[in-house]
Amino acid sequence: MSDKTIRSNSEVVLIGAGIMSATLGVILKELQPDIKIEIYERLDVAAAESSDAWNNAGTGHSAFCELNYTPEKADGSIDPKKAISIAESFEISRQFWSYLVEQKKVPSPDNFIKSVPHMSFVWGEKNVEYLKKRFEALQNNPIFSQMEFSSDFEQLNKWMPLVMEGRDANEKLAATHMEIGTDVNFGALTRSMFNYLATLDGVSLHFNHEVKKLKQRQDKSWRIKITDLATGDVRKAYTKFVFIGAGGGSLPLLEKANVPEGDGYGGFPVSGQWLKCTNPEVIAKHQAKVYGKASVGAPPMSVPHIDTRVIDGEKALLFGPFAGFSTRFLKNGSYLDLPLSIKPNNLIPMLSAGYHNIPLTKYLIEQVRQSPKDRMKALREYLPTARSKDWKLERAGQRVQVIKKDENGGGVLEFGTEVISTHDGSLAVLLGASPGASTAVGIMVDLISRCFANQVKTPEWQSKMKTMIPSYGQTLNDKPELLAELRKHTSEVLRLKNS
Repeated sequence: MSDKTIRSNSEVVLIGAGIMSATLGVILKELQPDIKIEIYERLDVAAAESSDAWNNAGTGHSAFCELNYTPEKADGSIDPKKAISIAESFEISRQFWSYLVEQKKVPSPDNFIKSVPHMSFVWGEKNVEYLKKRFEALQNNPIFSQMEFSSDFEQLNKWMPLVMEGRDANEKLAATHMEIGTDVNFGALTRSMFNYLATLDGVSLHFNHEVKKLKQRQDKSWRIKITDLATGDVRKAYTKFVFIGAGGGSLPLLEKANVPEGDGYGGFPVSGQWLKCTNPEVIAKHQAKVYGKASVGAPPMSVPHIDTRVIDGEKALLFGPFAGFSTRFLKNGSYLDLPLSIKPNNLIPMLSAGYHNIPLTKYLIEQVRQSPKDRMKALREYLPTARSKDWKLERAGQRVQVIKKDENGGGVLEFGTEVISTHDGSLAVLLGASPGASTAVGIMVDLISRCFANQVKTPEWQSKMKTMIPSYGQTLNDKPELLAELRKHTSEVLRLKNS
């Protein structure tokens, strides 16, 4: 019987057609135009999971409004380090997206990014005090210099009239406001980048293809077994470098790769739902992304916010997300994803992480048990005049929080994104969730410095990096003039407000 296996060779294989793979693919082709790249996606379209517009908040995460990035320390002071780091990363993304628009590699920026103010909103004396301290800790940094704070009822009403409707003027309230915030349709951006990649020589995209096995060969290259889900055909891809950017599907693929760097990693899936406004008059009254404080034990993706979105040219209004629990690792995954991910090398870290995160377990149980009445009660904390008939429940995306070994051999639950790469630089895997897509460019630039360490040091690659990302190799928070210059330029190219 003849062997009908299809075989291919490339320098790079990207698994998963989301924002991460799209970003890495485009950057690598810019750095080395003759590089051969193969992309494999289990679903029939790009950006159908975490990158899809309805599966994430669409916030251009720049730490302008997300309170979980500025924790309060034991002495009562605010730690701004993570917020500054995320804000720096988003500036890198803006520069790269501007380059793609200027070079006509993606269509008009109107298709994927819009100016929408970012706000933090709290109530109660203790929370107002926290927000004031946060404002003071951030606003003296150039990257946050345009932030405004107010506890004045009239000013808050100007910033967010729908949120203030029906409130007592004597209530203790406060908000911060950043006019230069953005709403990003990461699904549209991802598909635009893949459309561009598809036009290039040496790039092949394969949808409806599922990776079944990964094995490293003696020469450190990889053999990947893939099944065409439409025809059943089997393909074997041979490559020097593999990137796994499959969202919640990354952990099972890391386990299949069987590399020591993946030892002890596990995942905890968290699902989400939105309340979506169906009344155009209500939608028209709100023009901001308003973030509040998370409940005790809540994962970062579950920070409540009332969100202006622009999706496919239509303005929308969402509230949530409401967290839930599912054993699936992907929205289109299997209920066996979690049980099948438990292996001897990650059992103890997963049990340990579960034991040390009882508040999270309790929070998720409470969220799963919520009735429509409970969800409307949560919404009315942000919109006191909200009517049930104007809102409907929509399923959002699935996220997998990272569990990994701690220094004591137990396990710790990580909130955020993490890149794991092998010591030889031949495999890299992205795990985790927020801020994810917003900082994709910075994450992929760091990945390239690890996995293409020799090439990235060459004058040619250095020059191309600086063409795509003018601030490459520099920080901006300590260079206010350069920051102002780049923000002005990217605002003009992306058609965004700059003040």
